[in-house]
Amino acid sequence: MKPSTEKRAGISEIRIIGVPGLPEIRPTDPIPALLHARLKALRFALEPGDICLVTQKIISKAEGAVVDLEAVTPSPFALQVARRIKKDPRLLEVVLQQSQRIVRMDRDIMICETKHGWICANAGVDQSNVPGRNFVTLLPADPDGSARRFSRELEALFHFPVPVILTDTFGRPWREGLTNVAIGSAGLEPLIDWRGKRDPFGYELQKTLVAVADELASAAELVMGKIEGIPIAIVRGYAYQPSDAGSQSLIRPPAKDMFR
Repeated sequence: MKPSTEKRAGISEIRIIGVPGLPEIRPTDPIPALLHARLKALRFALEPGDICLVTQKIISKAEGAVVDLEAVTPSPFALQVARRIKKDPRLLEVVLQQSQRIVRMDRDIMICETKHGWICANAGVDQSNVPGRNFVTLLPADPDGSARRFSRELEALFHFPVPVILTDTFGRPWREGLTNVAIGSAGLEPLIDWRGKRDPFGYELQKTLVAVADELASAAELVMGKIEGIPIAIVRGYAYQPSDAGSQSLIRPPAKDMFR
């Protein structure tokens, strides 16, 4: 893996580079240092302007946000819900503990609003890519804080700012299929506001607010995958806007939510 130095005038290009070969992450593992060592082994150097995309799962593992279902005692409500949607009541108890609101329960699905404000299946509680049959991961307690720490540690290692986006896979209303979205960010503006600017035909844009952090997260999933064991990707060539704003700016306020 070698960085491209080719520059072609007039051509816009973004590269997405998956980083293979990282070890299974365990509590307290220093992921930025592991990434630094792995990139060195691959003879691939980060460059100023690169953005680091990291799956939430390895952050949760490093932060110890892992629960053994054998140690969970389901509440009466969790037992009631389990009978309705045919789920493990211990899993549902963990989901309920991570939720501030149940948005919808139907068939075998529970859609929840997490304590962070994200709306997703099972409040982000996940059994995939976790060693052991009875273990689940939770979303990081403070995803933006996790992204900021990761970004600071990368800057200390590489000696220039490296924005970080934490990603997770969400479903979407009205559309089949899952897609990666940003649930934590640091160092870049997650939303780009085109309102007030004019398109090539002279029309003033009225509503265009682009969720670039989500778009970068979704694009990065194409090289990270779900079973390939590539939890980190590097985006190169996107001219991001530096910002201290975090991913919370991506959450639509209740007053603007037409479906709440």
